[in-house]
Amino acid sequence: MCQHQPPCPSADSADRESARLVAHHPEQGWSLLCNGVVLFEDTGELLPDGRIIAPQRSGDVTLTSA
Repeated sequence: MCQHQPPCPSADSADRESARLVAHHPEQGWSLLCNGVVLFEDTGELLPDGRIIAPQRSGDVTLTSA
């Protein structure tokens, strides 16, 4: 799929998020990478084969009340 030199990491690679952007739609909360991965603003991912990578939630969130 990728025509870049050096080629972007495949959708199955651990570093798949480092592939080049093909389309970016911040108003809709998603971006398409050269390797076919769709990245969502909540850090979730949709792989080209339909697999879903759940959002990576930070464990160090602190809640405060007013």
